[in-house]
Amino acid sequence: MSEINLDENWERDILRDLAFATIKEQRRARRWRIFFILLFFTYLFVTLAIFVEPDWLSGNEDAANKHTALVEVEGVIAADTQASADKIVTSLRRAFKDEKTAGVIIRINSPGGSPVQAGYINDEIKRLREKYPDIPVYAVATDMCTSGGYYIAAAADEIYADKATIIGSIGVLMDGFGFVGAMEKLGVERRLLTAGENKGFLDPFSPMKEEDMAHIQSVLKDVHNQFITIVKQGREKSLTEKGKLELLDNPELFTGLLWTGEKAMELGLVDALGSSSYIAREIIKAEKIKDFTSKPNYLDRFAERLGVTMARTLAQQFKLATLQ
Repeated sequence: MSEINLDENWERDILRDLAFATIKEQRRARRWRIFFILLFFTYLFVTLAIFVEPDWLSGNEDAANKHTALVEVEGVIAADTQASADKIVTSLRRAFKDEKTAGVIIRINSPGGSPVQAGYINDEIKRLREKYPDIPVYAVATDMCTSGGYYIAAAADEIYADKATIIGSIGVLMDGFGFVGAMEKLGVERRLLTAGENKGFLDPFSPMKEEDMAHIQSVLKDVHNQFITIVKQGREKSLTEKGKLELLDNPELFTGLLWTGEKAMELGLVDALGSSSYIAREIIKAEKIKDFTSKPNYLDRFAERLGVTMARTLAQQFKLATLQ
């Protein structure tokens, strides 16, 4: 009888130890989940503190002073980029609408991009200049301000650059490839079916027709002429005030060539050499610069920095913690 009791006690002890071990493991896992959740919210708070500057952080004294508004145009100008018309136009409207804005700087570092997107931004700058005539607008070219980048800059009151900035490329291009010869060597037959006589025009797998080439050249010429008109209209007032309006008669300006900021100043594409801080301090007379550039969503930034895998792990840990 005593042996039976001993065996039962032994089994009971094993089950109890297993139960305690399971409970300890669950508590340990729960502590780690809480740790990761706290880490997640800490990182989120720090990210918000870095990229969001509430007005109350600036203090009452700074809020009472005028500032120079800054809008960045960074990278390729296209509908799906940070330099899209939607983002830049939204930023510009916020900058002009702010009652403390003494002047606006559009800082451009772009190789160009869509003429449509650049045109939207150019039109909006001119509209805002008319609506807020007391707020001057200055374009500052940094590393590069070419093609669509200069299309935007031309809408400003004045354009500034560094002596080594790359400026120009006032032209339009369309490029592609032709694979007709390669297909013939490989014995590949092209079967192109269209409804519409010219629907397959510029097809890279079909021979180029002279009439197709002539048509696309006329389209590019139209866009180029629009570009030239925008530049001349934008630079006319500034160059007239400086007595240099004849510089716009130089046909070389519109051939697609590039120049340094120093040479561009001689050609009339740039008014002077200077940085954003120089213009804010010496020209606008409002040294404090406030950035109005639309930033990517902070959650997107968090995902990019922390990594998709880490973000998913934290989300799963958070879900498990709320279920228990």
